[in-house]
Amino acid sequence: MPRGGAAWGERGFRPLAVSYAINELGDLLGLVALAILVLDRTESAWATTALFLASKFVPALAAPALTALLDQRPVGHTLPLLYSVEALAFCGLALLEGAFWLPAVLALAFLDGLLALTARGLSRGAIATVLRPVGALREGNGILNVIFAVTGVVGPLLGAVLVHEIGVAAALWADAGSFLAVALLLALSASRLPRPTSDRREGWIARVRDGLGYVRSHPVAGRLVAGEAVAIVFFTIVVPIQVVYVTESLGAPSAAYGLLMATWGGGIVLGSAYFAKARRAPLGRLVLASTAAVGLGYLGMALAPTLAVACAASVLGGAGNGVQWVSVMTALQESVDAEYQARASGMLESVAAAMPGIGFALGGLLTALVSPRLAYVAAAVGTAVVVVVWARRPLVGRPVAEPAP
Repeated sequence: MPRGGAAWGERGFRPLAVSYAINELGDLLGLVALAILVLDRTESAWATTALFLASKFVPALAAPALTALLDQRPVGHTLPLLYSVEALAFCGLALLEGAFWLPAVLALAFLDGLLALTARGLSRGAIATVLRPVGALREGNGILNVIFAVTGVVGPLLGAVLVHEIGVAAALWADAGSFLAVALLLALSASRLPRPTSDRREGWIARVRDGLGYVRSHPVAGRLVAGEAVAIVFFTIVVPIQVVYVTESLGAPSAAYGLLMATWGGGIVLGSAYFAKARRAPLGRLVLASTAAVGLGYLGMALAPTLAVACAASVLGGAGNGVQWVSVMTALQESVDAEYQARASGMLESVAAAMPGIGFALGGLLTALVSPRLAYVAAAVGTAVVVVVWARRPLVGRPVAEPAP
C-alpha cells in the first residue's frame, strides 16, 4: 500500500483505502474466475457477453439509486453490510460451480456488481468527507489511483493463477473470504469513519431525484459527469479491436497484442505516479492535459506505421489514462457540497462502468465497416471534442457548504 503524509495519517482514511483496494482486486479476480467458469460450461460467447452485461452494465444503472438510499446512513454500518452480502454472493457463486445454472450465475453476478459499485461510491464520498477539510483530498486520491493501477494488473493475473492452481470454486471461496475480512475490518473501524454530514432525512426516491437534480444543475459537476461519460465511450472504442489492429493494420504477430497492452499499462503506472507527485498542479489543467494525452495517444496509434511507433504512442495514451480519471474524480469531489459527495461520486463510478458497453459496440462496428485505424481516429477525434467543450469553462468549482473539520 503506497503511503502518503497527511492523507495516510488522517483518521479513518486507512481502513477506507484498504477496503477500496480489496474491492477493486476482488471485483477483477471474481470476474476472471466467472468468465472462465461461464465459457467452460456453456462454450458460448453470448453467455460471456451476458456475464459482462449482468456484472458491469446493468449494475451501473441501479447503483446510483442504492447509493442514494444508503448515503444518509453511517458508512461504518453500511459498508460492512455491503461487503458481507458481497461475500455471501461469492459463496453462492462458488457453490454454483458444482451445480452450474447460468441464470443463477448472472443474478449473483449482478448482485456483486451492484454492491461493488455502491461500495465504491460510498467509499469515495467518505474519503472526501475525511480528507477535504484538511486539504489532503488530492493526496488521498493519488494513493487510490496507484491502488487502481496496481489492482488493474494484479487482479486479472491473480484470478488466472488461482483458477489454474486451485480451481474456479476455490478462487471464488477465497474471494468471498477477502470480502468478509474487509467487512470485519470496517466494522472494527466504525468509530473512526465519518457519519452523515446532514441530519435531514428524505425518502429514497426523493434522494435519487435530489442527487440527479443537484449534479445536473451544478455548474461544474454536471459538465464533469456528462463529459466523462462521453470521454469513456471514445476511450473504450478501441478495446475490443486492438488485436485486430495489431495483426491487420500493423502486420505484427498476434502475440504483439500483449506488448501493446503492456505499454499502455506501463503508461498508466507512470501517469499514476505523476499525479501522486503533482499536488500543486491546477486540477482543471490536469483534466484537460490528461484527456488530450489519451486522444494524442490514439491518434499516434492510428497513424503508426510500425509496432514500435504504436507502442510509443500507447505509453503516451496510458500516461494520460493514469491521470485522467483521478483528476476528474478529484475535481468533482472538490466542487460538490459535502452531503452530495457519495451520490456524485457514485454517479461517476456508474458512468465508468456503463459507458464502455457503448464504446465496445461502436469500435466493433467501425472496424467491421472500414478498418481498425478508423476506430482509433474516431477515438482521437471524439476525445478532442470533449477537451474543447470542457476548456470553455472552469472544471473546478467551490462548494457552497464545507463540512466541519
